[in-house]
Amino acid sequence: MNNKKKIALWVIAALQFNATVYFVLVFALEGRGVTLFGIPLADIGPNKGVQVLGLILGVVLGWMALRMSIQRAERAETALRHCAVEFADVLEEHFREWHLTPAERDVAIFLTKGLNTRDIAEMRGTSEGTVKAQTNAIYRKAGVTGRTQLLSTFIEDLMDDSLMPRPKSKLQLCHAA
Repeated sequence: MNNKKKIALWVIAALQFNATVYFVLVFALEGRGVTLFGIPLADIGPNKGVQVLGLILGVVLGWMALRMSIQRAERAETALRHCAVEFADVLEEHFREWHLTPAERDVAIFLTKGLNTRDIAEMRGTSEGTVKAQTNAIYRKAGVTGRTQLLSTFIEDLMDDSLMPRPKSKLQLCHAA
């Protein structure tokens, strides 16, 4: 969760807290003959005790939910960053096993990001024919027949053991986070 959203949530919670404090003070001062803008507090409305209790519960539960929500969002962001790093490590592990050249590594990364041959060629400053040759070399070295199978070799490392039993990989640490 970004800081602007956190600040907005805390401002809303603070406003609710201030309203609750106000109504609790009004409720507490009601029996002492204090007036609000010249109106006796007893005349402001019925069931003030229930309203005050509702506000207090709303503030307490709202603040608890807000804290839990922010903590959950922070844990999810941390886990996502951790998984991204681990995924990059798994890619590099496969690239080393397949003995990819630096150019083939670049092309393989672009392939996993979904870029087409023309875009990869433009980004690398090479011809489409060169990228096609490098793509074929990657598929051959990886033992796959196309982009889908190439991606599935990485995705398998992300899957849960109960879905697809595999030896423990670095990326399975992401499921524990």
